Amino acid sequence: MADTANGEPPASTMELFNSIAAQGELVRALKAKKASKDEVDAAVELLLSLKASYKTAVGEDYKADCPPGNPAPGGDCGPDATEPGEDFVDPWTVQTSSAKGIDYDKLIVRFGSSKINKELIDRIERATGQRPHRFLRRGIFFSHRDMNQVLEAYENKKPFYLYTGRGPSSEAMHVGHLIPFIFTKWLQDVFNVPLVIQMTDDEKYLWKDLTLDQAYGYAVENAKDIIACGFDIKKTFIFSDLDYMGMSSGFYRNVVKIQKHVTFNQAKGIFGFTDSDCIGKISFPAIQAAPSFSNSFPQIFKDRADIQCLIPCAIDQDPYFRMTRDVAPRIGYPKPALLHSTFFPALQGAQTKMSASDPNSSIFLTDSAKEIKTKVNKYAFSGGRDTIEEHRQLGGNCDVDVSFMYLTFFLEDDDRLEQIKQDYTSGAMLTGELKKVLIEVLQPLIAEHQARRQEITDEIVKEFMTPRKLTFDFQ
Repeated sequence: MADTANGEPPASTMELFNSIAAQGELVRALKAKKASKDEVDAAVELLLSLKASYKTAVGEDYKADCPPGNPAPGGDCGPDATEPGEDFVDPWTVQTSSAKGIDYDKLIVRFGSSKINKELIDRIERATGQRPHRFLRRGIFFSHRDMNQVLEAYENKKPFYLYTGRGPSSEAMHVGHLIPFIFTKWLQDVFNVPLVIQMTDDEKYLWKDLTLDQAYGYAVENAKDIIACGFDIKKTFIFSDLDYMGMSSGFYRNVVKIQKHVTFNQAKGIFGFTDSDCIGKISFPAIQAAPSFSNSFPQIFKDRADIQCLIPCAIDQDPYFRMTRDVAPRIGYPKPALLHSTFFPALQGAQTKMSASDPNSSIFLTDSAKEIKTKVNKYAFSGGRDTIEEHRQLGGNCDVDVSFMYLTFFLEDDDRLEQIKQDYTSGAMLTGELKKVLIEVLQPLIAEHQARRQEITDEIVKEFMTPRKLTFDFQ
């Protein structure tokens, strides 16, 4: 965020600084008057969220005596107080200067979430009676909010439901887009719970240069790729915001409730909106928040507002749900729980997440076997050495090698993955050989997906997208 011409910081960073100070006072006041734990927790969570947004906007931690652009005399507010090359993550931008990618441990601290540890993975295994998904075993889903609460409900035979989504910005999806859906399908299968999938065609219309018809068309086409992941039609409702908002009074009522409890100041602080953003953008976060509450879906849950929601998503979506969790207790609803995934790296390296607008940054779900081979061989960033002799002697670096990173996502066999890591790190396996393994994993995976997608008709999509009763346990 650039400074203005007169050297003053932009209004939004100063307002954010003041919002943090005011929220800190509120937390102290609530604690002093011994307010309820829920009320204090909600206020603290918003305070942490504001501080995280401030750090993202300004590039350094909030300090009470250091307003942005006006360092206190002798205070520790100068450029040396922040680390160079700090990662930047928000719902629209992911940037890091490290070839290894984002530092997720730092992100957990900054966002105030909890690490998924072995104890939690073991508890999931006990509750479901199933081996944990490779995404859990390998730390691809690495962070959570309140997952223990969801497991407690499940162990006590109380219902919960899953909610995830897709912003349909183009007709073709890439393999990175599949990550939350592959994991969500596993969660649906092992817990036997209903799932709602939000297609935010309204968001893409507001943010991108698309017509409403284009955005809606992309939503329907993307829904075919999502359905091809194998979701159970008896337990899955996929909806377009442009369609569903007008036909569900429960959904729209929750949108309005959320809108009333988030100020423009807070929205600017959390999402970085400016005075020149259209009002559609400013009100959109409430629409992404509304599916977190069960009575947004009366055809599934009737008028029940007490069923907890679990949201598997990439961690860049967390700001939406920090806001949602702050609002939830104030409108009488349970806070949604979250499971956060890491980012799927671009072929060119882990510095950015994949982009649907750059065909060579991604393996698309429409790519042929030949295109997959060409892209991996030509563009996949290598952790190998400059010469074969040097590679044999020193070995490759799996931490930055994109082909190895992709195998951690898609190769099911843990023992084989470990053997590949040892062989590549020791120099026994060359970069070309590693890329060949990846090509052999990706080609059948994409071909099978394409075959399943071809069988999905417009009628099947319509059935998935029709509001209706779903089947699930513990009703």
